[in-house]
Amino acid sequence: MKKKFLLGGVLAMGALIYAACGEQQAQQPLADAAISNDSLVKHGQYLVNVMGCGDCHSPKMMGPQGPMIDPDRILSGHPAEQPLGKIDPAVLQSWVLFNHSQTATVGPWGVSFSANITGDSTGIGAWTEEQFIRAMREGKYKGLPEGRPLLPPMPWQNFAGMKDIDLKSIYLYLKSTKPVKNVVPSAIPPAMPGK
Repeated sequence: MKKKFLLGGVLAMGALIYAACGEQQAQQPLADAAISNDSLVKHGQYLVNVMGCGDCHSPKMMGPQGPMIDPDRILSGHPAEQPLGKIDPAVLQSWVLFNHSQTATVGPWGVSFSANITGDSTGIGAWTEEQFIRAMREGKYKGLPEGRPLLPPMPWQNFAGMKDIDLKSIYLYLKSTKPVKNVVPSAIPPAMPGK
């Protein structure tokens, strides 16, 4: 009787381990270089959504429950025509401020604007995959080797350790998005003392 109970327990434990391994394997990120472009694009869309890229890179409009992403300008960055409000420098001693759309941020580094990451030429449409990966791994502006550092709040350090296949998927998805023409303003350096 004890042998049957022990054998049943071992079989049950084996089944649980097998099920857990199968479930964990299903959640593994893409790893096969022979995966279709469509699968990579879908995986990239999934990653962009769960990472919340649109939270900062998409202009907002007021909806019934407050600010919501403008469906015509998804991932197009800070709108070129949108002026900044007046900034009280005294507040910046204790705070970092976002505009109502979360596409412009002001802090000790100056003012930074969320980039256009759509497939348009004013976005990342002309970027190479190498540029995109350099921007995400090294925090280089436009992925250029001699580019200035990406400014806060872009959390590129969080993405630096991503697998190549994940970054490739994000790149392919962003290149496939609806192109939105929007030349994002240049970053504004912090005001010099006495100015």
